[in-house]
Amino acid sequence: MFDIEMPEEGPPETFPAGKVEAPSAEPRRRGPMATAIGETAESSRERAEVEAQIRAENDALAHEHVKLKRLGLVLELVPLEAVETSKLIRDRAAGPDMELAGLKASITELGLSNPIRLEARPDGRFELIQGFRRLAAYRALLEETGDAEAWGRIPAAVSQPGDDLDVLYRRMVDENLVRKDISFAEMAQLALDYAADPGTAIEDPDKAVAELFKSAGYQKRSYVRSFIKLMERIGPALQFAPDVPRALGLALAQRLEEVDGLSGVIRRELAELDNRSVVDELEVLRRHAGMSEGAPAPRAPAVKPAGAGGKAKTSFQFDRAEGRAKCTAANGRLEVRLDRDFSTIDRRRLEEAVRRMLDQLE
Repeated sequence: MFDIEMPEEGPPETFPAGKVEAPSAEPRRRGPMATAIGETAESSRERAEVEAQIRAENDALAHEHVKLKRLGLVLELVPLEAVETSKLIRDRAAGPDMELAGLKASITELGLSNPIRLEARPDGRFELIQGFRRLAAYRALLEETGDAEAWGRIPAAVSQPGDDLDVLYRRMVDENLVRKDISFAEMAQLALDYAADPGTAIEDPDKAVAELFKSAGYQKRSYVRSFIKLMERIGPALQFAPDVPRALGLALAQRLEEVDGLSGVIRRELAELDNRSVVDELEVLRRHAGMSEGAPAPRAPAVKPAGAGGKAKTSFQFDRAEGRAKCTAANGRLEVRLDRDFSTIDRRRLEEAVRRMLDQLE
């Protein structure tokens, strides 16, 4: 007799009809063909990802290039014959440029260190915004040498149209103010031309000074306004306006305000000078400004008669290098107020200056 333990009832165990392989501890190997197909697919995916990344980078660079080009930050070699200079009235006086020879020599030896600035036009040509003298130097070199390969094209930063005319004028002016090679006469004439330009909103030359020369100090703007008086009255008669020194221009502008008809006298005298030099022209101006030997005696402004209980007095102001001078003349008294310590001047020099001034008043 044996005891037989029967298993608990459960789902019937089933077996496949075919041969069953015993489980193996090692992973199943793929065939050579399957392996090659898998590796090719993986390589294709990686290559597609790399190509997509390259396309994205190229698109970003292209957009950045277009953006920089629109801002005029990408240099181009522009043919000289494609550059126009008619949009802006230049802040350079007409006539021979005595410094152009030096600029040409520098460009020939060292190259153009600062490219010009242009604005593209819809017709494929370009308007000059900055760099008039540099463009003139290239044109002169091309004419002198005939070497179109070297001088037929000029490096330029080209921006797209869109800036207002006022902004373009400011850029031109600021560039020359930074280089400090523009005269007061040229600045004054530019203010006059700017006010007369129908494309600008300002018609008053004095207000044009405030708009154009914002980056200049108050004193410099004051000097420019004085030179405006000079250029308005005798500017067309001057051949060497940029060579007029600041002190002479300020003194002459003041004299033109004080003496009626003086501008006509100066214009006629200049017209009578044949083949005049800059020295000849400046001598005429100095004489009429009272700054040279043999100068005509200045005509004092008329003094109003004193009223009942009042005193006769004349007062006026004018600009000097030290600032604005304020003068008051009365019976027995002449007072000059200026931001300067006159006690530091040698007594003999001061005495001689006052003596000469009094002699001219006789």
